[in-house]
Amino acid sequence: MAQTLTGKTVAVLATDGFEQVELTEPVKALRDAGATVQVVSPKTGKIQGWNHHDKGETVAVDVALDRADAARYDALLLPGGVINPDALRLEPKAIAFVKSFVESGRPIAAICHGPWTLIDAGGVRGKRMTSWPSLQTDLRNAGATWTDEPVVTDHGLVTSRKPDDIPAFCRKMIEEFAEGRHAGHRHAAE
Repeated sequence: MAQTLTGKTVAVLATDGFEQVELTEPVKALRDAGATVQVVSPKTGKIQGWNHHDKGETVAVDVALDRADAARYDALLLPGGVINPDALRLEPKAIAFVKSFVESGRPIAAICHGPWTLIDAGGVRGKRMTSWPSLQTDLRNAGATWTDEPVVTDHGLVTSRKPDDIPAFCRKMIEEFAEGRHAGHRHAAE
């Protein structure tokens, strides 16, 4: 893959309970494309991954959320897993971090249950999206148009449903992250 993201820095916001392949595979694709990738978490040290219903491997945290400056990052990746985004929704600093990307129009990629955090950050109203099927009512209630497709892109927001969608998700994520800020983004209040 061409080094299309050289010079870009991507934040991966995650905590314990992330779906392992939804973090590790996109991070590998981003690094292969030349991006600098940092895992940002409310926890320090390591966070615990999951393989569906079983514990997976741990991943090192690069930057503690309370020390992370969202303005330093060009794009944001939100991996899924049921536990991870549900826990992040309860962290005001995590919501503020995500909201910074939403309000500035920087690209965001969210897979599976990852879009849950976007609801609380005001990042789904008026957006066309997909997710793990159990989130469709939450997303619709928050103002999104939900569709069942492998990958959906809307003004710099890339969403996918599940681990099987990772190859398509990674291609679109890299494409949107390479484009950068979207001048036509819509604020959540509009």
